Amino acid sequence: MTHSSSERTTYRVQVLERAINVLQTLADDPRELAAAEIAGRLSLHKSTIHRLLMVLDRHGLIRRSEAGRYALGLRLFELGNRAVKGVRLREQAQPYLERLTRETGETAHVCVLDKGDMLSIAHAEGLRSVRMPATVGRRTPAYCSAVGKAMLAYLPQAAVDDVLAARPLSALTDKTIVTRAALLADLHQVRMRGYAIDNEEIEKGLRCVGAPVRNYSGHVVAAISVAGPAFRITRSRVPVVAHAVLAATSKLSAELGYRRREHGDARSQIAR
Repeated sequence: MTHSSSERTTYRVQVLERAINVLQTLADDPRELAAAEIAGRLSLHKSTIHRLLMVLDRHGLIRRSEAGRYALGLRLFELGNRAVKGVRLREQAQPYLERLTRETGETAHVCVLDKGDMLSIAHAEGLRSVRMPATVGRRTPAYCSAVGKAMLAYLPQAAVDDVLAARPLSALTDKTIVTRAALLADLHQVRMRGYAIDNEEIEKGLRCVGAPVRNYSGHVVAAISVAGPAFRITRSRVPVVAHAVLAATSKLSAELGYRRREHGDARSQIAR
């Protein structure tokens, strides 16, 4: 019995999707996982999982321990690092992040919007012993992060609606904004002052200040934030941190070709 071209294509796509699901399952768990655990989580037969694991292991995308358990492989790190290096924004942003860290003593990030989340593509870690840990590839919800709100505030309403539809407004702390009306009001405040604040909305005791980065066409393509303990980034210190962040985003935007026209100077809005 022969199979049609469309049937073969469907089968290959299914295999690819299953392989991606295996990688995602390993990425979501800090532990090494046995084949049976992976099969159970994906509701697949053990023989199917074993075939997928053999191929992924052969290409270095996963690794098998002596105990027969699996974790992500270094080939993924290599590929991911190449992908991030391919983002010109990362290399251009790094000097500004390092300067922000020197000026504020806190961790600085540049993030891009990806499917309702903010994805960290570069960072400079804070100088204090108590600081926010920095990880390239870390994801945070756009609706309750300073970088996320800094971007959402300047996106078209349809794009904001798509982001809000991608995930529910869940409470991560007792200060997380969980209603659409409250979030839209907060985004209005972001536009008024030129920067966004995560006031312990993602994690209790963590405060962040973020501002948007624009490209040559004026579109917001990323955001930079400074994050640190709320006892250091106090409410009274927020404008000082915001001034530094806005200076960084203004210079990076200019490097990307942005020329301020009708938008006004956001830094002048800090005191308003």
